[in-house]
Amino acid sequence: SRANEYKKHTPLEHILARPDTYVGSVDPETECQWIFNGTMMVQKSVRYVPGLYKIYDEILVNAIDQTTMDKSIDAITIDIDKQNGSISIMNTGRGIPVEVHPEYQVYIPELIFGELLTSSNYDDSVQRTTGGRNGYGGKLANIFSKSFTVETQDVQNGKHYIQTFSNNMRTKEKPKITKKKASKGFAKFTFVPDLDRFGLKELTDDMISLFQK
Repeated sequence: SRANEYKKHTPLEHILARPDTYVGSVDPETECQWIFNGTMMVQKSVRYVPGLYKIYDEILVNAIDQTTMDKSIDAITIDIDKQNGSISIMNTGRGIPVEVHPEYQVYIPELIFGELLTSSNYDDSVQRTTGGRNGYGGKLANIFSKSFTVETQDVQNGKHYIQTFSNNMRTKEKPKITKKKASKGFAKFTFVPDLDRFGLKELTDDMISLFQK
């Protein structure tokens, strides 16, 4: 039957099946790029995967965009662990609101980074906080990772929130929320890209040099 040719994908399955539409090519390419060699910027032929670069960029752009709305942000830090294949991006500031969204009944950090809802956006009147592609933003890093942890300290209501997703966002742990007063907040994202999906065995030196740039 020709009907068998048509498969119904969940939104998550569709993104994983059609990565080019959402994050760009997942095949390694060789291209002349500006990179940081540890001392200075140099032009070099590098082998890189555009899709992997994109999910890193999604989280970094999110942190940078926050600085336009939260003037208390005074630092963005990035830690790349080649051995464990993990990337961690943190920004100071007020933190993500640790509150339950009144309509969707999930905590806001989970809504932003770990929920694929049928509506394309949540409120067109609210200024977008990410430079996300196709409205998916930081969720794409979650979807294309073996594990993805969001951690935040909400200064306003004195709550600390941490939640881990795994298996390309299919597995979701319950968030751990604790009362914790702090004069300074933060938002931190630690993820282990699913390198098999990008045709890599490890975070290569070429990819790391592009991340550093």
